[in-house]
Amino acid sequence: MAESSPRPSSLINTIYGAFLRRLGGWSSVADLILLMEELGVEGSAVRSAISRLKKRGVLESDRRGVTGYLLSPAVHEVFDEGDRRIFGSLEPADLADGWVMAVFSVPESERSRRYQLRTRLAWLGFGNVASGVWIAPGRLMDDAQRLLIRLGLSDYVHLFRADYAAFDDLRSRVGQWWDVKAIQDQYAEFTETYAPVADAPRAQGTPLDGAASFRTYVPMLTLWRRLPYMDPGLPRELIPDDWNASAAREVFQRLHALLAEPSLAHVRRITGLSPTGV
Repeated sequence: MAESSPRPSSLINTIYGAFLRRLGGWSSVADLILLMEELGVEGSAVRSAISRLKKRGVLESDRRGVTGYLLSPAVHEVFDEGDRRIFGSLEPADLADGWVMAVFSVPESERSRRYQLRTRLAWLGFGNVASGVWIAPGRLMDDAQRLLIRLGLSDYVHLFRADYAAFDDLRSRVGQWWDVKAIQDQYAEFTETYAPVADAPRAQGTPLDGAASFRTYVPMLTLWRRLPYMDPGLPRELIPDDWNASAAREVFQRLHALLAEPSLAHVRRITGLSPTGV
């Protein structure tokens, strides 16, 4: 796979999150290999990725006449939270709502916890103000609390509600606390890659084949789902004038509306599974 292509484990996460979760959360290994082969991933790479996901507690072995894997109940809440972030409309936060500040101190003997805190706060959309001090728009308070409790990290962190009072231009500071250029570059890459795809079906005016929809939708969703986490939804007053998140989200929403259901129908044809109301 190309360097910029999603990892097999990320593609499997997408398949379970977008489709198999709605079909009972289980798949045989054979069916999963068939689906992944359509995405250009060989069976050996699929088996290796499944093994890694099992070690991480994402999948559980569940033999139902044939070898298969079930989405672990422990990660259902993670996927539910992901749905809200990925498919929701991340409008800029209201500057008047203030900030949530996370302050933590971790003993040197538990440095792995320190790394975990930094990476998870960054993934949630927090910016780094100083060593052990992270900040995000105030509306992320509840998400931060749930995340820290779920990961067993709450004993290391103090969360505060805060307002910026002085002594610098906040907009310039935001550019230091978050890598705003990196976020914009990711949005631009997504738009450049998928805007032509979103336009093509309209021009052709033909129904989309389920297999073709699946081959486009899964890599697209896999690339997109990390962007709403990189983007904290900063207040409009603090983002660049050429902020490109809205254009990227419009492309995503068009493709999701176009491809999601035909892709699900394709997965059902391959697996023989039926919706469970999830």
